[in-house]
Amino acid sequence: MSAAPKNPAPLWQWSAVELSGAIRDARVSASDAVNSVVERIRAENGHLNAIVVDQTDAALEQAASYDEILKQDGPIGPLHGVPVAIKINVDQKGTANSNGVIAFKDLIAPDDAPVVRNLKKAGAIIVGRSNTPEFSFRATTVNELHGRTYNPWDDNHSPGGSSGGASSAVAAGFCPIAHGNDIGGSLRFPAYQTGTVTVKPGQGRVPAYNPSGAEERSLLAQLMSVQGIIAREVRDVRLATRVLMQPDPHDPLQVPMPFDGAAVDQPIKVAFCRETNGYKIHPAVEAALEGAAAELDKAGYIVEEASPPMIQEAAAEALPALYADCEIFIGEAIQKYGSADIKKVFDFYFENYPPTDAVGLLRTMSRRTRYLRAWNLFLEEYPLVLTPFMMRPGFTWNEDAESSAGVRDIFDSSVYSWLINFLGLPASIAPAGYHEELPLSVQIIGRRFREDLTLDAAECLERANGIQVHELWRRKGLL
Repeated sequence: MSAAPKNPAPLWQWSAVELSGAIRDARVSASDAVNSVVERIRAENGHLNAIVVDQTDAALEQAASYDEILKQDGPIGPLHGVPVAIKINVDQKGTANSNGVIAFKDLIAPDDAPVVRNLKKAGAIIVGRSNTPEFSFRATTVNELHGRTYNPWDDNHSPGGSSGGASSAVAAGFCPIAHGNDIGGSLRFPAYQTGTVTVKPGQGRVPAYNPSGAEERSLLAQLMSVQGIIAREVRDVRLATRVLMQPDPHDPLQVPMPFDGAAVDQPIKVAFCRETNGYKIHPAVEAALEGAAAELDKAGYIVEEASPPMIQEAAAEALPALYADCEIFIGEAIQKYGSADIKKVFDFYFENYPPTDAVGLLRTMSRRTRYLRAWNLFLEEYPLVLTPFMMRPGFTWNEDAESSAGVRDIFDSSVYSWLINFLGLPASIAPAGYHEELPLSVQIIGRRFREDLTLDAAECLERANGIQVHELWRRKGLL
C-alpha cells in the first residue's frame, strides 16, 4: 500500500467511487474491498436474504487475481475491484437465470447478458446474485424458490420489487452498486422503499439481451423494460450507468448516444407537477415534494408549477396494454409454473386493469406516439419534471397479495412510475426526507437521453437531504 485510506469507515460502507479510486491508487486492494463486503454478507444475509446465489468464494479469488493485474498492467476499467450484485433474472454465464421460478432453477445461462459483460469489462467483481419475485412481476420480493427478501429498515416494510434483492443488498452494505431492471418501477420501487437511489434509463439506452431466452421479448417489454443500477449514492449510479451503457450489437434497439448530453440553456427549468390522476396524495409526500422543489430552487433551477400533457389519457392505456402483453407472452407460463400467490396477484392485476384486446393493443401502441410527442414538446420548455414517485409513504411486504384493493392502491399511487416506462423516458429517484422513521423519495423525469440531467438534480437533493442509508446505519450504531 502506498498510502493509508482517507475514509476511516469499514470498506463495505464506502461508495463505488471511493473504492475504485482507492484501489486504482493502491490505497486499498481489491482483496480488501471484497473481503469487507463478504464478511458483511456472511454476517447479515442470513436474515435479509438479499443475495440468493452466493458467489463470495469466487469473488475473493478473483479479487486476488485483480490485485496482481493492477500491479502489472493497471486497472481493468473504472470499476476495477468494486463488488457488485447481479439480479437473478439476467444471464450470467454458468449460473441459472431462474427469474424466481422453481421450474427455471436449472436454466443455465450459456453466456453473459450485455449488462453483465459490461460490468465485468469495467473490472467489477460479482459477489452474488440478488433476489426477485416470480417472473419479476411484483412490487415486493418473495418467491417459492429462494424465499422472502427483507428490508434493512424494517422487516414489515417491503424492500420493493422486482429488484428488491438489489436494494436490500445495497442498503445493507453487501455491495455499493447492484444491477436491477425496471418495466413498471422495478428499480424505483426498491429505491423508494429502502432509501437508495437509482435512475431508470430511457428506452434504448442500455443494451438488453438474454442468451438463454427461447424467444424474443414481447413488444412492450422491449419498449418499457430497462436495465439499471441501484446504489446508495447518486455518484455511484452515474458511474455504473455509464458502464452499463456501453454499446452491444446483441440489442438492435440500443441507441449509441453518449451519456453526457449537450449543454442546455441555464438556468434549467423544472416543472413541479402536482397532478395526482385522482389519487389523494399523502401529506408527508406532498411536504417532501414541496421541500424538494424549494431545494432545487435554492440550487439555481427555475421551478414552476406545471403539469405535462395527456397524463390521464396515457395512464388509462398504459397498464391495460402492459397486462395484455403479459397475458399473451407469459400468461401460460404463470398458470403452468407460478405459485398460488403469483397467480392471485395477476388475477388482481387483470381485475383492476383489464387487458386490452389485440386490436386495442395495436391502437394503444399507435397512440403512444402521440403521448410521447406531447411530452417531448413539453420537455423542450421544461427539461426536468419533479413528481412524486408514490403518492403514499411506501407499503408493507405482502400488501399486493392481500387484496385486489391493495394492488389498486399501490399502482394508482405510483402512476408516475409505470407511465414513465410506457413513454420510455429517464427518471431518477432522489432522497426527500422521512415519514415515521422510514425514507421518502421524489422522482425527477428528464428529456429523452438525458439521464445525466436527472442525476444532476438528484445530487442537489442528496446534498440537501443526506444519504439516507447513512441515517439507517447511524440508527443501527454502524456510523
